[in-house]
Amino acid sequence: MNSVAARFVTFEGIEGVGKSTQILHAARALQGHGIDPIVTREPGGTPLAERIRALVLERRDEALPPVAELLLMFAARAVHLANLIEPSLRAGRWVLCDRFTDATYAYQGAGRGLSTSDIALLEQLVQGARRPDLTILLDAPVDVALARVKRRAAPGGLDRFEVERREFFESIRSGYLARAATAGTRIVVIDASQSEPEVTKAVLAAIDSASADSRT
Repeated sequence: MNSVAARFVTFEGIEGVGKSTQILHAARALQGHGIDPIVTREPGGTPLAERIRALVLERRDEALPPVAELLLMFAARAVHLANLIEPSLRAGRWVLCDRFTDATYAYQGAGRGLSTSDIALLEQLVQGARRPDLTILLDAPVDVALARVKRRAAPGGLDRFEVERREFFESIRSGYLARAATAGTRIVVIDASQSEPEVTKAVLAAIDSASADSRT
């Protein structure tokens, strides 16, 4: 993979599909080919964006309205893009990001019921022309994914999203799959209900394809 141009690769899916695990497998595979990627996440990725993440995820007595949640997501994204993602891509680094704007369409759009046109306006304002080069959508039945979340969680350790009802995640999963159906080759859907090695094999195949496309 010598002389490989920078790529922006995002990992998407509901809680419990293995994004954090698979993004690390992808990073190690790229490192084995001489590519040292930036691994980051949303919301978050920089100290300031992580502070915004805490506002979004922490459970508290006062409700966070869906519109406020949406605006916080894009506020964190604006910081993340300006201070980490864009400088890294300009420097020729690959960026592997745990969630990006597809998550906003899925969670705040399909999940919270906010207008996709409003999301699109914020997307254009914050991102301009920046879009992922490749998005890996890890997909699994909601019951399978949520069972994994419960197994890994410490008592009282679930965040605002993880405690949502099953129906919320069904809407999000449907939103993700609907976006994948119209995204052409950018979004690669991988069955995350398979064993971890099988999922990793499929993820690395998608990464290899992106690497081949980026050779200069």
